[in-house]
Amino acid sequence: MTRHFLRDDDLGPAEQAEVLALAAKLKADRHAVQPLAGPQTVAVIFDKPTLRTQLSFAAGISELGGYPMVVDGNLAGIGTRESVADVARVLGRQASMVVWRTFEQSRLEEMAAYAGVPVVNALTDEFHPCQLLADLLTVTERLGDLAGRTLTFLGDTASNMAHSMLLAGATAGMHVRVSGPEQFGPDDEVLAQAARIAATTGGSAAYVVEAGAAVEGADVVATDTWVSMGKESEAGQRLAPFAPYSLDAALLAGAADHAVVLHCLPAYRGKEIAADVLDGPRSAVWDEAENRLHAQKALITWLLAHQDDTGEGRR
Repeated sequence: MTRHFLRDDDLGPAEQAEVLALAAKLKADRHAVQPLAGPQTVAVIFDKPTLRTQLSFAAGISELGGYPMVVDGNLAGIGTRESVADVARVLGRQASMVVWRTFEQSRLEEMAAYAGVPVVNALTDEFHPCQLLADLLTVTERLGDLAGRTLTFLGDTASNMAHSMLLAGATAGMHVRVSGPEQFGPDDEVLAQAARIAATTGGSAAYVVEAGAAVEGADVVATDTWVSMGKESEAGQRLAPFAPYSLDAALLAGAADHAVVLHCLPAYRGKEIAADVLDGPRSAVWDEAENRLHAQKALITWLLAHQDDTGEGRR
């Protein structure tokens, strides 16, 4: 059975913990393993803008002994010039793994169905699971064990980041609160799935409309741009409803004294986060950005080593 990482709950609790432990090991010794020695090729495809994801996958694949074959998805015309299924069949004969940043989750699911090699979600409209592995690694470094910690996300709770926070945080046994305007609430299925996972890990998952209540006593406070990729035309009309969720010093004061601030970047100071919070002592955003590299290297290594497993995740 080919194991993929298409959404956060493709890893069960023990599997997620294995990946995070391996990430910490690879951060301490960046060349400890070379599962792609040869070099084996990994196709890394981008249909959307990128900086950290391209850098971290390219560097990480190289450090694992492989060759990152970066493909401009718009030039390739995946799903327009050629069907996703046909592209998948070709890629699976050229590469040992496919990493894809694209739009609908269904495109990624189709790629996984036909590629015959592991497929990794480098961001879709629905989920951003590699970012969450980096986030959880960062929280572990700052606070230790994840289980029982309270993770609050402020902003667009209908976004891929909010959905991944719910699933990955619940898998880690955290108490996850996502908070944003009612017209931008989380997907009901994702929230319900996070609650089901949390029931097995001792965590919880909740949608909390009022920002102050969501932040109260939190160990981790995360936010993201109010305007996700593809929503640029809505930028002006989003300012007013999202303003109460801007993470400033006054709102952060309600969190625990040791609270860690996360932002997956790019950040817009003065909008979703105040400059003195993003650049302040509680911010872990630069460690978070670096940890994309270590977390993704661990994920690639783990997937290559577990291709015959049935897995404890959702499938």
